[in-house]
Amino acid sequence: MKGVILGGGLGSRLYPLTHATNKHLLPIYDRPMVYYPIATLVNAGIDEVIIVTGGPHAGDYLRVLQNGRQLGLRHLEYTYQEREGGIAEALALCEDFADGESIVVILGDNTTDADIRPAVQDFREGALIFLKEVHDPDRYGCPVFDPADRRRILRIEEKPKQPQSNLAVSGLYLYDGRVFDYIKRLKPSGRGELEITDVNNFYLEDGLLRWEELEGFWSDAGTFESLYRSNVFWAEKALGAQAAQSGIVQETIPQ
Repeated sequence: MKGVILGGGLGSRLYPLTHATNKHLLPIYDRPMVYYPIATLVNAGIDEVIIVTGGPHAGDYLRVLQNGRQLGLRHLEYTYQEREGGIAEALALCEDFADGESIVVILGDNTTDADIRPAVQDFREGALIFLKEVHDPDRYGCPVFDPADRRRILRIEEKPKQPQSNLAVSGLYLYDGRVFDYIKRLKPSGRGELEITDVNNFYLEDGLLRWEELEGFWSDAGTFESLYRSNVFWAEKALGAQAAQSGIVQETIPQ
């Protein structure tokens, strides 16, 4: 499988930090944010990746990532999203890169220590989404489950005012080649964007969508709160590993 990292947008929720560079190049502890989704893909055995960039700082990626070899990538491409037209619109730019193959899609501000290799190896067709329990599900796509069957999703709602679950659709998806056909059927939402939630609902309506709950840590880093939360987790994980090796008692970083 090939990997797609969606790293465009203006990152306006993180102004003034993103006046200086692309959101996905801001630091998460000791490395740029985009290193984490790259590591998730590489750890799953994926070494062909395309990054969708956008905004005025897109060129910064080249200086930071270069050809990706130092991060374990065999092949790295870039494509440019000219406007903020939604996740699905960004993904549509990757159709030629996918070349009919199944793809793993991850948002560039998502950091996780989950191991998705088994899911990638077992994937054959349709779509697989990863859900994660969060305290603010109204910021995400949220599943509505069948009351009679907790495993069965009836529909997915985009940023609902009254979420039906505290499980949110994380920014990590596995899709087969149908995804680009579904995107071509989309119409802009009320926000004027092509929503990935609508793509997932197309798969759901055709009986082709599965889900798993993501194990381990997961957080986006698109707000100051979630940016801080991600920094704390990865700093404590790294410092804890260093302390374990040296036998030093680690102090906890304030939450």
